[in-house]
Amino acid sequence: MKGRLEGSSVILGPDGLALHEQGGFGRMERGGLRLAPEEALYLVHRQKLEVEGHSFDRLLSALADRPGLFRSYLVYRDIRERGYAVQPGLGHYRLFRRGERPGTGRSRLLVRVLSERDLVDFEVIRTEVETSDHMRKDHVLAVVDDEGELTYYGVKMTDLAAISTPSAYPVIDGHLLGSTVILKDAIPAEVRESWFGTPLDEERLILSPVETLYLMHRGGLSLSGGAGPLSPEEYLESALPSDSELAEKASVYADLRDHGYIPRTGYKFGHHFRVYARDKTHSDLLVHAVPPGQTLSVSVISRSVRLAHSVKKKMLFACVHPSGIRYIEFGRMKL
Repeated sequence: MKGRLEGSSVILGPDGLALHEQGGFGRMERGGLRLAPEEALYLVHRQKLEVEGHSFDRLLSALADRPGLFRSYLVYRDIRERGYAVQPGLGHYRLFRRGERPGTGRSRLLVRVLSERDLVDFEVIRTEVETSDHMRKDHVLAVVDDEGELTYYGVKMTDLAAISTPSAYPVIDGHLLGSTVILKDAIPAEVRESWFGTPLDEERLILSPVETLYLMHRGGLSLSGGAGPLSPEEYLESALPSDSELAEKASVYADLRDHGYIPRTGYKFGHHFRVYARDKTHSDLLVHAVPPGQTLSVSVISRSVRLAHSVKKKMLFACVHPSGIRYIEFGRMKL
């Protein structure tokens, strides 16, 4: 079968209908079939198509002006080799169930291609995942590393179900030491049983800044400074110089607590929180707070997901917005 290069597409005559109907390649237009660059490269490499005046290498060079083309081709080829029909779109691929193709089935995945050095903008990812959800499709990131190896990540918005109602805490006085707070003198059972703080000894608990802010906002903790009682806002301002991420962490901590979860520091895992549900012997989640506008490299996300998987936890990135906290879950997947 023969075609001709026209701009960044390859055009086949009416005989291209067979490729479209049997394999779901291209888009039928008046007078023929238009192939996307990845489709043309794949068919030429598989020796199912000849493009006038172009070998595979020459065609690849002719199409190289499109940013990321070779990376996209590697993903397209991998998906095709796994037996799926795939339809190129604007910045993504639509992947169909095995045995289905465009026109006879419904695509089930939207696949976006990235390199290992790309930055992930969480606002963009959130929008893309929500768009995929509205289209009733799963969102997938296909990451191509510097050696051409592929890794697929499923990405989804996660709504944390409330597992209990927030407790009410009696007011207790805290003793401020820098940004650290120590509780002593008849610590209420509600505070101990809710797993706040770290015991210093049998009589004292050390509260982290996020725990301090949460209890202050919930009316369960009173602090005094040199000029009298401190408000939560005043405490936050005094603690920010030692932790520039405190505001975002405190917002996520409060949201997790209000849903009935128990967040503890995730420092040993390289993240803000390890999170317990009903079982206090094994944490279920790793959660990292993401302020508006922050980006992370794909390699950082990859390390996070691999670590979470190795310790049998889910990896959530908590995006902080004025309208609330949105949780995005990343997980490795096999097609």
